Amino acid sequence: MTYWCEHAVLPGGVVAGVLVEVDGERFGSVTAAAPPPDATVLRGLTVPGLANAHSHAFHRALRGRTHEGGGDFWSWREAMYAVAEALDPDTYLALARATFAEMALAGITCVGEFHYLHHGRGGTPYADPNAMGHAVAQAAREAGIRITVLDTCYLAGGFGPSGGQCDLTQPQLRFSDGDVGGWLGRVSRFDPGAGAKLGAAVHSVRAVPARDIEMVAEWAARGAVLHAHVSEQAAENAACLAAHGRTPTALLYQSGALASNFTAVHGTHLTAADIDLYGLNRATVCFCPTTERDLADGIGPASALRAAGASLSLGSDSHAVIDLFEEARGVELDERLITGRRGGHSAADLLAAATEAGHACLGWRGVGRIEAGAYADLVTISLDTPRTAGCPPTAATAVFAATAADVRHVVASGRVVVADGVHQLVPDVPAALSAAIGAVIHQ
Repeated sequence: MTYWCEHAVLPGGVVAGVLVEVDGERFGSVTAAAPPPDATVLRGLTVPGLANAHSHAFHRALRGRTHEGGGDFWSWREAMYAVAEALDPDTYLALARATFAEMALAGITCVGEFHYLHHGRGGTPYADPNAMGHAVAQAAREAGIRITVLDTCYLAGGFGPSGGQCDLTQPQLRFSDGDVGGWLGRVSRFDPGAGAKLGAAVHSVRAVPARDIEMVAEWAARGAVLHAHVSEQAAENAACLAAHGRTPTALLYQSGALASNFTAVHGTHLTAADIDLYGLNRATVCFCPTTERDLADGIGPASALRAAGASLSLGSDSHAVIDLFEEARGVELDERLITGRRGGHSAADLLAAATEAGHACLGWRGVGRIEAGAYADLVTISLDTPRTAGCPPTAATAVFAATAADVRHVVASGRVVVADGVHQLVPDVPAALSAAIGAVIHQ
């Protein structure tokens, strides 16, 4: 397949008139040239495929239901548990497929699914103990995007007295394999299939004892990525300090988790010493600004992390919004509110967090760049919408002006997934979302 991009963001910057030859799943050649007669013309600004580095697909059912009124993260969590209780492999497949299709419409070509809903009600395993994991992997294939299933270890209900952990609550039983040996045994038998990678996750330091974090980290060190929720809430930091005398980041470091394959999700409440650890270990921190706003988490130290040497990636997490352009500009705009300064992050840096860095932290190296040999992902943003009309074809327009609604064409792994704003595999995404959410939430 041959594409001619009116304007494209290449590794050296924006270039006008770019001819892209696709060979199977990868770019064969990328050159500046006039459009040949057989090329598909992509008018607008074409950027690399976006990577959603942190997703909980089933949280999409909560949109519009949990955003107003009082409460905090901990009260919101109860509503989330109710949705989790209603799911089975079939309803999970339908909901995840529709959610991933919405992501494709937004220009997302790869997702990191932080997957902890493993078993049936009460923690009873399905006949296939990885039935739920297979459902989310299949959902991504049917939606036309790649996935890294971040299989999550979840063993405890929080910190207990004297450094111990509390028992799981009833809804949390579905998340647990009983002990770390159970998690290791199940994940070792999990093959997510074509177009998918398998990674590991520690749900959080409150949900996995320190001695078990070491075992999960050892498994991931054999060639997988490792993610964890870290310091999302100040209350988590206080509880960890009370139980262990150190921050969640320090506990993860002590347990051998911090390395170049590690991604801390949120990192909202980090100390200066925490920030240094991420930089020294060349780890990644994934910010999810729309969720962090919605749950009143706070604003993380993105500039300080980059200065220390850590990488930044982006996720839509609870899917209050699925728009990686909004997540990207949120990192900069939210930081302006607390620093009183502009320009802490360039548009190019923010776009890299949404593309190349996001793919890398999901284990997809050499992705997120429009260059020969990379996975053939293209996302074309229209420059004639009410939001982008009159804007120059620059990375700044993509990050600070465009929205998911401005995406017109998406190619993922060489396959056309979205054409003229229409998903080619799930033609009516709103109907698919309505049906899937209606099957698990009865209004």
